[in-house]
Formats: sequence, structure tokens, C-alpha cells
Amino acid sequence: MLNRRQFAAASLAAGAATVLGMAPGRAATLGDDGLYKQDWFLDSFLDMCDDLAEAHAAGKHFVVMFEQAGCPFCRQTHEVNLTREDYVPWLKENFTFVQLDLFGARETTDFDGEALEERALGRKWLVNFTPTIVFFPADPAAVTGKDGHSAEIARIQGYLPPFYFYHFFEWVRSGAHAEEGFQRYSNAKLEEMRAKGQTRETWRRG
Repeated sequence: MLNRRQFAAASLAAGAATVLGMAPGRAATLGDDGLYKQDWFLDSFLDMCDDLAEAHAAGKHFVVMFEQAGCPFCRQTHEVNLTREDYVPWLKENFTFVQLDLFGARETTDFDGEALEERALGRKWLVNFTPTIVFFPADPAAVTGKDGHSAEIARIQGYLPPFYFYHFFEWVRSGAHAEEGFQRYSNAKLEEMRAKGQTRETWRRG
């Protein structure tokens, strides 16, 4: 998980990107609920066990993305990170996303079977920032008898620039999260990138 210092650093990076003209590449689609949309996110009945099972059957990891209306870092995530043609196809292939409103009233069902509104689920899972992306084990058996907060394996809190955003997902998907922390993993990726003469601003997956 990212701590408060890492979250603050990522937030500052987001602000700097906007100042430097690295702001959104295209307008995000805004739904009636005030959240930005991706047409490849799962259209879900919001039963976490069912959604995890569906992701597992498709060979994917399951993630839940909490957002809120008016969140500038949610918009940045959609308009910058989720428009990257170099890695978004990989995200679609390897992850199932469910989007929740941190202050929403739709009924959800936690992994432990408790039915509650989105906003109550967010409190139960200790979600305090948006966007927050919560990652779960690939194997449904690993969440048996647990609620979402107990079952999660990692989370992103706040905005991460594309280099860190992609590599966080890679860190989870590769299984490296079980062996080393994200800071060590991302530092190694930084060294690889610099050896190729790239910077975090010019980095592309490939």
C-alpha cells in the first residue's frame, strides 16, 4: 500500500504535471452520477464474490476503484492514465475493474456476505482518498470468510503518474507484491528506464 507520504508525493506530481502542460489528453466521459467512465469497466451487480469469480474465470485480477464526483485526481486518472495506448490494452487483458462511488447509495455485497451501500462499504474498507484502487487475490478461495479490507493484497491511494501507475499493476499481476515492496520494485524499474535513456515523463511501455 502507499503511505501518506507517497500519496502526497503523487498528488504533488499530478499538480506539477498540470502546471507543466501534461494535463489530460482527451475529455473523459462523465456519467449522471458525476463519475468519469470507461466502457470496459465491468457492468456489475456489485456482489464482490461474484465479480471476483468472474475475473478469476477470465484469468484476471479483480480491482475495485473508488471515486467521487468532482475529484480532480479521478479525472486525471481517466484522462491521462487510462488513455495510454501503450498499456491500457494490457490492463484490459489482465484486470477486471469495478467502479464504486465513495459517497454512493447503490447496494453492494462484501466478500463476507454483508449487504451495504457503497459509502458504507468504503468506510468498512477504510477508504479515505479518491481515487483509491483496491486489489484482490486472483484465487477466490483466498477471500473465503474475509471482508474486503482483510482480503485485499494492495491499494493505490490518490493519483499516480503513468510510470508508477502501470508498474503498480505490473507489480501485482507478476506476483512480485508477495516478494517485495512496491518502492523497491519501482526503483528497479526506474533504473532500467534510465539505462535506456528515458525519463518518467517520456516513458512508454514496450
